[in-house]
Amino acid sequence: MNKLAYIVLAIFIVFLIYPIYVLFLVSFVPPIYTVDRLYPYQFPVALTLSNLQQALSNSQLIHALYKSLETATLVGLIAVALGIPTAYGLSKLPEKVAYGITTLLFTVNMMPSIVVAIPIASDFIKLGLFDSALGLALAQELIALPLTSFILLGTFQSIPPELEFQARVDGAGLFRSLSEVVLPLAREGIIASFLLSWMLSWDEFTFAVLISPIRPTLPVLIYLYTTRGNILEAASFSLFLTLPVIILTILLQKYLRGEYLGGGLKG
Repeated sequence: MNKLAYIVLAIFIVFLIYPIYVLFLVSFVPPIYTVDRLYPYQFPVALTLSNLQQALSNSQLIHALYKSLETATLVGLIAVALGIPTAYGLSKLPEKVAYGITTLLFTVNMMPSIVVAIPIASDFIKLGLFDSALGLALAQELIALPLTSFILLGTFQSIPPELEFQARVDGAGLFRSLSEVVLPLAREGIIASFLLSWMLSWDEFTFAVLISPIRPTLPVLIYLYTTRGNILEAASFSLFLTLPVIILTILLQKYLRGEYLGGGLKG
């Protein structure tokens, strides 16, 4: 790489990291040096945990954090439970057919989320799922399930078909060969799919604000506090939203392989 490329890369990294740096700065530095100043300090001149202690004493944060955890976990589990049979079935189809169906699965993702969320919210009111973690999780599956199926399709396609064929020759049925041969080999792809689905739900906003406005998730609560001018609380809350994503992103580097992202694209 030449010097210009390094300079461009350095600028990109600064723009990428700076918002996270400011978030930590506001969360761990006394407000007299940050949000209370017209020109905030750009370096941690003093450190404090009082901002986080104040945030943790806020019952709204605890409820929103629990709601987000519950919803994201449900989304991950449901996405994997539905994505495994979907992707496994697609992996047995001709590649062009699998490619067409995979593309069709992403149709909802191509539409504005608010267009899809409004009729869902209306129906969920009638079904008693409005403002519930289960209702929100089911709505967010429209985003998570296509991606999960896509990754798992690539995972199943990366497994040599001879292994499953040999299990069939040895007398194993469909479910036994799937549970004892295919799924153990697909473990990393399944974990990656769960983590990605969890992360998609964790910071999803549009469905959350329309389907669960009374008992909000963490992203919606941060939005509400920001619009009210409570920047200090919003920054502290954002820290709890950001840290799990950073940790899971590091974990994903271990489980997510390149071939898993090629699902259905060979047609």
